[in-house]
Amino acid sequence: MRRATTIAELQRLADAERAAGRRIALVPTMGALHAGHVALMEAARKCGDAVWVSIFVNPAQFNDPKDLEKYPRTLEADLEVCKLAGVDLVFLPDAGEMYPADCETWVEVGPLAEPLCGASRPGHFRGVATIVCKLLLAAKPHVAIFGEKDYQQLALIRRMVRDFGFDVAIVGVPTVREADGVALSSRNAYLDPEARRQSIALVRALDAAENAVAAGERSRERLLALVRREIEKAPLAEIDYAELRDAESLVSAPARLSAPVVLALAVFFTPGDPKQGTRVRLIDNRVLQTQHTREDPPS
Repeated sequence: MRRATTIAELQRLADAERAAGRRIALVPTMGALHAGHVALMEAARKCGDAVWVSIFVNPAQFNDPKDLEKYPRTLEADLEVCKLAGVDLVFLPDAGEMYPADCETWVEVGPLAEPLCGASRPGHFRGVATIVCKLLLAAKPHVAIFGEKDYQQLALIRRMVRDFGFDVAIVGVPTVREADGVALSSRNAYLDPEARRQSIALVRALDAAENAVAAGERSRERLLALVRREIEKAPLAEIDYAELRDAESLVSAPARLSAPVVLALAVFFTPGDPKQGTRVRLIDNRVLQTQHTREDPPS
């Protein structure tokens, strides 16, 4: 497994792969790799001949310096995960490589970045869009792989690629979950045992909404009330947002649902024992197909 640390080196390697007729599949990550990332690597292998993974904790997407400071950095374990997954190359730049001291060009994003995590984390998606743009220019991939757990991020990246005319396919991979249904995340490790037990409230809320839609419920407010009730059953949970948005544009869903919507959740969990954990923000989502059910047939 090869390593590269500079943009210039990665671009040379990309040129060589392309000249040899090999397809490059890139998996951008911030490290702290888990089974969800492995699923991205496996998807990359199906899409390309050369699987490349970038590991870079991007300072530009953290609006809270403390969050950046405590973000897990497990490089040796990450490299072992990549090796076992059959990754061909790992890109390991430092902050100075990706953001030179005189860097003054950034990717500003539009309405897709304004709601949900964009409202909760000002500047976050500016940092995400900028680093993904830099990685696509550095690695020159044919395909880039992202997880659907970060639904808004995936939508934004697809729009950026379309708007800028990048010659790259963006592939989304379904969320990988633990045995109880909780979405895999590097942040799960920060939950103390009781907060981790209660974090299943997100899954219960998603299931409740999906079941209600399947039974014919179309009221946005009734669905959101149902979702909030499920989450509030967890005493350690505090809702950051629980919203229904158009699955493509992310504009707020109408009062009566008639098109696919995404139910997007962000919930803080306070540790049951402050000595054993820290306050953790988890996100999850599910696309709800609201067009027709057996109780609501097409006219």
